[in-house]
Amino acid sequence: MTALPDPDYQAEFYASVPAKRLIAWVIDSILIFTLSAAAVLLTAFTGLLIWPLLYLAVGFAYRTVTIANGSATWGMRFAGIELRDSAGQRLDSGLAALHTAGYSLSLGFPVLQVISIILMLTSPRGQGLTDHFLGTVMLNRRV
Repeated sequence: MTALPDPDYQAEFYASVPAKRLIAWVIDSILIFTLSAAAVLLTAFTGLLIWPLLYLAVGFAYRTVTIANGSATWGMRFAGIELRDSAGQRLDSGLAALHTAGYSLSLGFPVLQVISIILMLTSPRGQGLTDHFLGTVMLNRRV
């Protein structure tokens, strides 16, 4: 039993969520790139030597902090969606870090990312691979 809205009877909570996730991902990627580029400038271009690690660290911090402080990244907020746990509550910092770790892991292995996208497009609640493992779901914010 879950406190999440039923996708059959309350479909408005899940309407267009996969497309909104894509929009949020694009916005978040641009923001993370911008923050990483600023870090390179602040390190007198030394950050270029470790660009992949820097980008990963900035992205992890950005996603974890923004999700922990509002259950959504800035891109998700712009797109009008937010993450909820299996009890229907906003994500705390621990679950936000786990969700971000799962997302980062799926980026490291393209087959996991493909599986995640397929699950988002075909599962009743539009959950990705990390969402299935953690019991989280992406919902429209204002229904």
